[in-house]
Parts: sequence; C-alpha cells; structure tokens
Amino acid sequence: MRLSAGVIVAHCIAGEFRYLLLRAYRNWDFPKGLVEPDEAPLAAARREAQEEAGLSNLEFRWGEIYFETEPYAGGKIARYYLALSPSPDVTLGVSPELGRPEHHEYRWATYTEAAPLLVPRLRAALDWAHRIVGERCQ
Repeated sequence: MRLSAGVIVAHCIAGEFRYLLLRAYRNWDFPKGLVEPDEAPLAAARREAQEEAGLSNLEFRWGEIYFETEPYAGGKIARYYLALSPSPDVTLGVSPELGRPEHHEYRWATYTEAAPLLVPRLRAALDWAHRIVGERCQ
C-alpha cells in the first residue's frame, strides 16, 4: 500500500464555505501527494498544500482528524486532513519533475459546485469535510 496525504482546504467567502479544488487534465482533486519515507502524513499534507497551492498558513482547527479513501490506482490510499485557509490566494507551484505546474487550474467551489466535479472516492471525502465545517461561516 502506498499512502498519499493531502488537505481539504476550506475558506469562508460571503458567509459560505468554499473548498479548494485543483485540476490536472480532466481530474479535480484536493492538494495531495505521496508521503515520503520517514515523513509523518500530516507533514506530507502540509508540504503538498505548500508545493501545489502555495498555502503555508493553514489552520487545522479540527486537529489531526482525517478521512481515508478506499484503495485506488494499484492500492494507493489517500488520507485527507481538514484545514481552513485565512486567505483565498493560491499559487500553483511548478513541479521540478515536470518543469511546469502540476495542475492546470484551481477554483474555490461551494459544496454544491464541488460535488459533481469529484469522483466518488473524493466526493466521500468532501461529504466528510462538509459535515464537519457546516454550511455557514463568518
């Protein structure tokens, strides 16, 4: 089994939570990547949020709770933590391996906008996050 770790990032816009989605080709996901040897999964999730979206000041208001997907792509499991971003500013980082950003675009989407863009295993993660953060924010 290979473990990926990522963050479902929420941000409050006009009294409603929005979730950060990143698109690579036709696939939407949350910031995530493989956990390196000797790296804690939460540290990997923070690193991936920084590398892929330029987010370094995330607030893990709910502690270290997480949601794990069912195995996919040859037994990989993705573990998603939940965090708030105080800022909507996102910078798509350039992958050293690719020489370009790993993702083609990003968007802050409401739950209703995000759900149909995600495959079932990611929709389950979004559902989990949305149950925790709720509808309204300040």
